[in-house]
Amino acid sequence: MQNIIETVNPQTRAATAPTSVIGPEGQRITRESLPPPNTKRWVIRRKAEVVAAVRGGLLTLEEACERYILTIEEFQSWQRAIEQHGLPGLRATRLQDYRPGTLRDPPGRSL
Repeated sequence: MQNIIETVNPQTRAATAPTSVIGPEGQRITRESLPPPNTKRWVIRRKAEVVAAVRGGLLTLEEACERYILTIEEFQSWQRAIEQHGLPGLRATRLQDYRPGTLRDPPGRSL
């Protein structure tokens, strides 16, 4: 899956962009309710809200990356984590449980 950043005229985008989208917990998300641009602590809910905003057209991928100082790869990793594992896949503290090739050996197994 490959996302492509489109350059859209800001006036055209404003006329066609939705004013809100449904968030990961069923709540309505607007541009004003998105995490602040200076967010430092990326909890599951905040990551999922940004992904939902991009998927729903509230923000473009380019806007999200610029607003939150993300790389396209980082945003895409959030998107893949949700697609493959749901919201628990966004947990930073349990990456080894969700990332391919990093699963731990089952308990009781010795090498």
